[in-house]
Amino acid sequence: MASTPEVKVKKQIRKLLDELGVYYAMPIGTGYGNSGVPDFLVCAKGVFIGVEAKAGKNKPTLLQEEHLRRIRSAGGVAMVVNEDNINELRKVLT
Repeated sequence: MASTPEVKVKKQIRKLLDELGVYYAMPIGTGYGNSGVPDFLVCAKGVFIGVEAKAGKNKPTLLQEEHLRRIRSAGGVAMVVNEDNINELRKVLT
């Protein structure tokens, strides 16, 4: 089975996080979890970072945007990462 474009972005993000030795978790959205939580919950150098992976020009849903806004309001970093801006994530992590 071929990977979707978003799965490919998630693989790039995981590879970067592993390369840098950064702690992360990938919560699975289910009926028992929090819908809209970012794809990656990251802690780097004491900073909480929520990363939503999207492919191409895809945009987060309103619920995903709300979670990203709440992370920022709590003092964390929240970002949407695609194949074109993954280097922005690298900058945040280093």
